Amino acid sequence: MSTIPTTGPSADDAGLTTGALARRLGVAPTTLRSWDRRYGIGPAVRADGRHRRWRPGDVAVLETMCRLTSSGVPPADAARAAKETAPPPSAEPEDGDAVRPATAGVPPFGGDVRQECRGLARAAVRLDASAVAERLATAVERHGLVVAWQEVMVPTLHAVGRKWASSGDRYVEVEHLLSWHVSTALRRATRAVVSQDAASGPGPVVLACVPGEQHSLPLEALNAGLGQLGVPTRMFGAAVPVEALTSAVHRLGPVAVVLWAQARSTASLPLARHIAETRWGVTGARRAPVVVLAGPGWAGRPVPGLPRPTGLSDALTVLATTYAP
Repeated sequence: MSTIPTTGPSADDAGLTTGALARRLGVAPTTLRSWDRRYGIGPAVRADGRHRRWRPGDVAVLETMCRLTSSGVPPADAARAAKETAPPPSAEPEDGDAVRPATAGVPPFGGDVRQECRGLARAAVRLDASAVAERLATAVERHGLVVAWQEVMVPTLHAVGRKWASSGDRYVEVEHLLSWHVSTALRRATRAVVSQDAASGPGPVVLACVPGEQHSLPLEALNAGLGQLGVPTRMFGAAVPVEALTSAVHRLGPVAVVLWAQARSTASLPLARHIAETRWGVTGARRAPVVVLAGPGWAGRPVPGLPRPTGLSDALTVLATTYAP
């Protein structure tokens, strides 16, 4: 596994800033701050008593936290385990030592991940449905849903998509076959969770593609991941009309609504604000959902109060934290 060298003794002495560490881990800075506030997964030393500075021992704890949450462990349990396995101060790397990047914050594959993807892609090109299904099921079983999605399914879907785009539509059937089997694997990994009565506890998480958006696979992965974390969901899938989505929010009283937009042309901020302003309940105790903007279509459109996770792991953390009673 490759390493990223530090910038020298002075950098190690000072520690990493939250922004620098977030980039290294592949999560949002707000996620690190939330983990610090909620679970005590924070830096041992703060510069000037205020600013977070993350030393190598802190980084090691966060790498474990990322690895466990990526494997489907609830954040609170992952934090407890990460702190229990924290290295003693004497075990911290010396100044100038290399620190592992925790984009490796997921369990490593037994072998070259590119080989895993190539095998799956070759099976899809052969239209070998049984081999595709078997490889996908094996990836989920061995590495967990989140890692299988991020490290095998998504790269292979992208590779097949590029092949199709560069070959004059010759591989459309390959992309359709692979997408169908990925969807099947995700649904098989989904565990139904019974939600509480919205009047006495948090409602479910509503998952919907915005109107005009047909790419629902990432939302299916999120649905499966939330089920494994014990968070109840209502999955509405592709291209949900505004009226239907608003009606569902009124009927379900969800704790959160995830709006997926693959393309910038479908990402509607007026829709997001409309859902965020939708309220229900008795006068004086009316509630509204947390609206989460998911997908590349929302890139470059930060909206105060509307979280925008950077990926599946980050989305699971945000939503599990939001749902927690």
